[in-house]
Amino acid sequence: MNKKENTKDVLDKTDLSLLKHIQNDARISNSKLAEKINLSETPCWRRWKKLEDDNYIEEYRAILNHKKLGFSVNGFTQVSLGSHAEESTDLFEAFVADTDWIPMCHCITGGADYIVQIIAQDLDEYYERIHQLRRVQGVSALHSSISVKEIKSSNLLPLD
Repeated sequence: MNKKENTKDVLDKTDLSLLKHIQNDARISNSKLAEKINLSETPCWRRWKKLEDDNYIEEYRAILNHKKLGFSVNGFTQVSLGSHAEESTDLFEAFVADTDWIPMCHCITGGADYIVQIIAQDLDEYYERIHQLRRVQGVSALHSSISVKEIKSSNLLPLD
């Protein structure tokens, strides 16, 4: 049984509808949400609160326009470590966790160990960031690609 099937065993259609509306508009009012999912306000609020308490909703965020804020370079770098010893992975993951210009990092399978997203204002800044990444103890190889056009960027889950 996959996670989605497991979740559907726990959550009913009303819960999934509530989550879908919240992920599309985290600023929706309880009264507006209750209207959209056909509940009165108190049961809607209780379900919403329970979904938060059960960690189906982890946090609320604003999505900022990176271009308007001057971040015109968006790159993706595959990172290989020379060793998979805990010390190497811990050092690299700590660097990533403390670095605000890396908004995304995944441990991956295949030819590299990690893929990181790097944002920068221009190519000079991107180069400096790659240089910093290269100096992290344990990093043995980098392979970078720069995005020339963003087609889709979303954190929305398919709840239908």
